Parts: sequence; C-alpha cells; structure tokens
Amino acid sequence: MSLLGRWWGGASRDGAAVARRWIVLDVETTGLDLVEDQLLAVAAVGLHFGEQRAAPCIVLHDSFEAVLQRESVVTDKDNILLHGIGVGAQRSGLPPREVLEAFERWAGDAPLLAFHAAFDQTMIARAMTQHLSRTLPNRWLDLAPLANALHPTLGAESSLDDWLDHFDIHCAVRHQAAADALASAELLLRLWPAARANRCASFAGLQDLTRQRRWLARHH
Repeated sequence: MSLLGRWWGGASRDGAAVARRWIVLDVETTGLDLVEDQLLAVAAVGLHFGEQRAAPCIVLHDSFEAVLQRESVVTDKDNILLHGIGVGAQRSGLPPREVLEAFERWAGDAPLLAFHAAFDQTMIARAMTQHLSRTLPNRWLDLAPLANALHPTLGAESSLDDWLDHFDIHCAVRHQAAADALASAELLLRLWPAARANRCASFAGLQDLTRQRRWLARHH
C-alpha cells in the first residue's frame, strides 16, 4: 500500500464543511533543532462536528499519514528507536513535494491542532518553504497550554504523557506520528466538557483562552 494510502479527501471544501472540521496532527523529525533538523513524517486525523456542534468526534477514515523520502538518511540509532522510521522507510518514502502538496490539499482550510504546536508548525513551514516556496495559511492551536488552562491543577510543565495518564488515554505507540495524533485528538475530546463549562467551545474561544493563559504565565 502506498504511504499515502491512508488519507482521504472526502470532506467537502465548502465553507460550512470546513467550519465543522478540525485536524489534529503530529510530526516526526530528525531531531528537535528547529533550524537544523528535518521533517521525516506527518500524520493527522480529522475531527468533525455535527450540525449542533455539541462536541467533535474523531473520524478515522478522514486521516493522513506519510513518510518523506530523504536523500541523506538519518542513521542515528537513538533517533530511529524513538520514532521507528528506519533507513529503509526513509529511502522508500514519497518525495517531500508530493507529500506536502497532498497534505495541503487534504487539510484544506481546517484549523490545525497539535500538542506543543509551535514545533509542528515550524517544521512543516520550513519543509513547505523549502519544497513549495509557501506555507500553510491555516490557523493553529496548541493543546499544551489549552489543557493547562482548562485543568490547571496538573501543572504548567505537564508533558503529553502526563495528560494521557491523567485522562487514562491509551497511545498505541508513543513517538509514532499517527498514534500520537490520535492520542492528542482523544485528549481534546476529554478537554471538551471543561471548554463548554468555560463557554469557550469554539476555535476562537479556545485560542483566546490559551492566549490568556500564556499572558498570565508571563506576568506571574
């Protein structure tokens, strides 16, 4: 099966449909350096809202997963053990331009969410600038400060593992993009009741809440 065989473009691109579709994603990279390291893989899953927008639901058939082909493969054993993308997978991946164009088409105008989203956003933007000479215009939301704003007792420095343990969310394979994206999507579902209780259960409302949380963190 093609490495792009798990993505579907079935969601309509009209404005009403886009407003009811969010995307939770995760990336794997050659390391954690935002300047030097490179994008290895992108995985994402769609969240769909019903007509009444009561709460989102995860739609597994609206998903994306791809490994980017690398001319200079990463052979660092620790890095490979972390994300599981070995030399063979890197060499047999799809051309970066093809992957990034496919992800851009699949994502459409949907808002993008990730845990520690600044990392994912920066790595995708760098790859798109390099291979497509453009970046994604989509809005982004970071689940890390959102989770802390809605459940502040766990602590501002809580990791994704901490939040998964807190909500008893099982992640099939940590540090594997598709599994992490799905676990992050499940985290958002667990946060949703608190978001509704705080009257911020919309993308703009969640963005405002995270901005307020960051402001408070800087000034205390």
